[in-house]
Amino acid sequence: MQIHWYPGHMHKAQRKIREIMPQVDVMIEIVDARLPQSSTNTLLAEIRGERPCLRILNKADLADPAVTKQWRRFLAEQPGITPYVSHTGQRQRLQEIPELCRQLVPRRGLPGKPVRALIAGIPNVGKSTLINHLTGRKVAKTGNEPAVTKHQQKVSAGKYFQLLDTPGIMQPSPESVMGGYRLAASGAIRSTAMEYEEVALFTIDYLLQRYPGLLAKRFRLDESSDHAPDVLSALAEIRGCIRDGGLDLHRASEILLNEWRSGKLGRISLEAPEQETPYRLLPDDPEPEPEDPEEGNEAP
Repeated sequence: MQIHWYPGHMHKAQRKIREIMPQVDVMIEIVDARLPQSSTNTLLAEIRGERPCLRILNKADLADPAVTKQWRRFLAEQPGITPYVSHTGQRQRLQEIPELCRQLVPRRGLPGKPVRALIAGIPNVGKSTLINHLTGRKVAKTGNEPAVTKHQQKVSAGKYFQLLDTPGIMQPSPESVMGGYRLAASGAIRSTAMEYEEVALFTIDYLLQRYPGLLAKRFRLDESSDHAPDVLSALAEIRGCIRDGGLDLHRASEILLNEWRSGKLGRISLEAPEQETPYRLLPDDPEPEPEDPEEGNEAP
């Protein structure tokens, strides 16, 4: 499955970011903690140049905590990047962000010289929600669908801190097939630009390899099955996904992806640092060596 989803407003947003970058002191890039590599836009690193970047691993309460620790250590070693782990339920901690940005640009954050932070990230990663928390009011529209923010806006988030919001921007095409599947699974790509069944099969195959037992526990499946199409069919039967006398695999795929996105399957990460997730359903891919599942991922 090759995903190409690059609406016109994303191209305009990227061009505008380049234009205003001379006025920006620090970039705040929000990524999905469950897929930090796939959900970062490599174009942003080129656009920001030497400016410091606070990279927020958002939705960490849905990610595998052991893998998130790996990502935090990995990102801390990257030049110009300061990692920050964000949990959905810990809103009070988000008030630390303005001070962290000030520390990155100590010449700013003074009377007449507010820290000017540009907040960026791919669609549906939580930019608008973060802005609303930082400002203490609803100044940015939020939603579960990608591409909610369509225009840039500047807002104050404290006496000496300004935020510039931007529409979610993605690269014209994910850098890898695996990255495309991860982004689609996370909800960063509109449903009209993806094949639900393919994405669900990718997700099932990954879970069978890295988090065995979680699918069986959540959906009361036979743990002996390790073939993604069989698991999807079994899930459709158990959840009553029937259409025209046959299994509605599209509906079953929606259920699987929605429950993963909401954390109902457990705390799961779709990638670890420097890991290229194998996808056994692609016939040209070599069979990978099995890997041990990470700890700390009991399903709720």
